[in-house]
Amino acid sequence: MSDIFEKCYNYKDAKIAMRMGIYGYFQPIESAQGPEVVLDGKTYIMAGSNNYLGLANDPEMKKAALEAVQKYGTGVAGSRLLNGNTKLADELEQKIAKFKGKQAGLLFATGYQMNLGVVSSLVKKGDYAIVDKLDHASILDGVRLSDGEMARFKHNDPADLERVLAKLPAEAGKLIIVDGVFSMEGDICPLPEIVKIGKKYGARIMVDDAHATGIIGKTGRGTCEHFGLENGEVDLIVGTCSKTFATVGGFVVGDSDIIHYMRHNARSQIFSASMPPSCIASISKAVDLISNDTSRRDNLFRLTALLKKGLEDLGFDLGTSTTPILPVHVGSNENCFKMWRALHEMGIFANPVISPAVPPGRSLIRLTLMATHTEEHVQKIVDSFATAGRAIGIIK
Repeated sequence: MSDIFEKCYNYKDAKIAMRMGIYGYFQPIESAQGPEVVLDGKTYIMAGSNNYLGLANDPEMKKAALEAVQKYGTGVAGSRLLNGNTKLADELEQKIAKFKGKQAGLLFATGYQMNLGVVSSLVKKGDYAIVDKLDHASILDGVRLSDGEMARFKHNDPADLERVLAKLPAEAGKLIIVDGVFSMEGDICPLPEIVKIGKKYGARIMVDDAHATGIIGKTGRGTCEHFGLENGEVDLIVGTCSKTFATVGGFVVGDSDIIHYMRHNARSQIFSASMPPSCIASISKAVDLISNDTSRRDNLFRLTALLKKGLEDLGFDLGTSTTPILPVHVGSNENCFKMWRALHEMGIFANPVISPAVPPGRSLIRLTLMATHTEEHVQKIVDSFATAGRAIGIIK
């Protein structure tokens, strides 16, 4: 007889890393998510947060959240389908749809639930979801929950996308799903080519703007604005509210009939409680701040350029990123943990990313700045990488 818990008792990897002092996950932060954070009473430069624009601790954001708590309380105690809807949520859906240039929008409690619900509600038996091999896990899980099939193409390779599409049944429903900005490497999908090929084969297009919203495009509206594809070439735009919107949640925007269908068929929305009104209010404030002022984004790119130049001048490999996500490739998993530990000891909070999350031999330290960092912060990060990289032998 097999014990279902046996796999738990046999899982040793994380415990070994903990004993070795190289476990870099679930760090207990004791302060707000700002340019500096506190762990165990020690201050660290936060160089691994998705709080790109620094809004998570912004006074206007906190004020909006507090006012919502005073009016609506701490939660709605139910799904939006039944008792948990609010005027705040309806208004925010309209605001995000307008921000993204679409007819209608739908909110979810988290970005992960959003991709589960959107994909599984659309991709049915006989349909195909065609995904980039480096798409976010929530997209892949959404396909797995659906009744349809998954077809994968090589990362950011339009020619391989066409090869895959050409093999699929002509009569099948097809949904191409790509990340606008890929979360680990920081590169942008070749959306114009993807759209052109998709239309050739009768496929619909969905872009996940989780790491693009508020960042790329002339006014921070994301991947479609970045490429000038704002006339309906992309059918659905989705994203999270946990990056530049600085709280939690997910959204999808598109034609009103499509959103109406998902509102009544996306299981992860129907069978989940609504996010708290405080989150909805702060997201709404974030959309206003991003829409009315690009200075935060401009400063983020300025600081990122300084950091990128400093690290590349030292000899680090930063891949092909053109966004504020900087992957510092360090080679083996062992090098990655050593690098993380050395940086941690010098007061730098960064994220170690090892295989299988990345290909073998391509482990990396994922760096992201905030618009609220300073040049002094950037220089400290560069100096720390220089010391750690030389000690470990990654750079000369």
